[in-house]
Amino acid sequence: MLKEKNDQQSASDTRLTDSTELRQHVLDVVNKTPVVDIHTHLYAPEFGAMNLFGIDELLTYHYLVAEMFRSSEVTPEVFWSMDKAKQADIVWETLFVRNTPLSEATRGVVTALAAFNLDANAPNLKEAREFFRGQSLESHLDRNMTLASVSDVVMTNDPFDDEEVKTWEAGGDIDKRFHAALRMDRLLNDWANTSAILRAQGYAVETDARGRTVDEARRFLDKWIARMKPLYMAVSLPDDFMFPDGDVRDRMIREVVLPVSREHRLPFALMIGVRRKVNPALRVAGDGLGRADIRAVEHLCVENPDVRFLVTMLSRENQHELCVAARKFSNLLPFGCWWFLNNPSIVSEITRERLELLGPSFIPQHSDARVLEQLIYKWGHSREVSADVLGVAYEKLLRAGRAVTRNDIERDVARMFSGNFCEWVGLERIKGEQPLD
Repeated sequence: MLKEKNDQQSASDTRLTDSTELRQHVLDVVNKTPVVDIHTHLYAPEFGAMNLFGIDELLTYHYLVAEMFRSSEVTPEVFWSMDKAKQADIVWETLFVRNTPLSEATRGVVTALAAFNLDANAPNLKEAREFFRGQSLESHLDRNMTLASVSDVVMTNDPFDDEEVKTWEAGGDIDKRFHAALRMDRLLNDWANTSAILRAQGYAVETDARGRTVDEARRFLDKWIARMKPLYMAVSLPDDFMFPDGDVRDRMIREVVLPVSREHRLPFALMIGVRRKVNPALRVAGDGLGRADIRAVEHLCVENPDVRFLVTMLSRENQHELCVAARKFSNLLPFGCWWFLNNPSIVSEITRERLELLGPSFIPQHSDARVLEQLIYKWGHSREVSADVLGVAYEKLLRAGRAVTRNDIERDVARMFSGNFCEWVGLERIKGEQPLD
């Protein structure tokens, strides 16, 4: 046993000087290394009906709905009047039967179906529906996480969501693989309505954020941090977000969020660049994007060197600026290729750019999954890109005169897939996880 272990150690320390062999090792390590999915819209089993899975949920995901309208005579008004099963039938017929599923969103569904040996060429959804109806949430969850090589999932948790609040108030433990992230959108982006909700809950807040508002808003966050034990606080922000600014959101960030972040040692995640309801008729599928001003991030970082920021930006045009900002501020950690950026060609470009400017000191991807089976295709497709980008980088290093070992590759991939995030948020349990056998 000892000899076998020493032989394995020796093999891991061997310098890789052949390009083909190097690529094989990179692909093997990338595919075997478990990932911490740092931003999703999935929920632990204890949240019951909030868990979305199955073919109807996959097909009515807003990416596919928006694409369907480009190739269908069905109007938004008619589509939204249908039940979910009928909507899924329309999407399947439009994008998978009458058209070839060439987009990333449709290819993702094909990848997920193939993982369960389901026919992606089927003329209807009968087989797929029968399969998913036969799955229990717990066993299906385990299978999906195993297939995706995902060790841990970070949820998006809204303390103003009535359905979610019921689960938190019921108490009890939740699946240890699932971690909370305290979502701040309603607090920061819709204060006029949120302040009324807080007053109804007994908090002495004002619509203009004066009086006891700051102390009461902190008290609200303190309560939910104690209850959720989140890894970080997060907010999705519009493309015109500015900091500093003279509005209520600026005051809430300065006097509520940042002090709470310091007190509880919680990073603050900013997802910047959304333009809501560009086409209101499409509902959630009608959101768009815009280029944001990187100076807002720079000002936050320079004014708050003791606060750790996680930042992703929605516009492709912002990516180079974000990389440069991260080189200047050690309290800034770029993460993921969010939403409209989650296409292989763009993911490859952004990952190469980050690797060239930042080395392995970033988080290459998160799934943003809303439906359980999306873990399979979003991480499967992402790993393909990561392996290719890293393979090219290591080959360039080899040509420059520096060989690498499998240990080097394992260290780098583990750092990007889980280590950087775990260190950033203080998640000790999975810092030292090794690649899967």
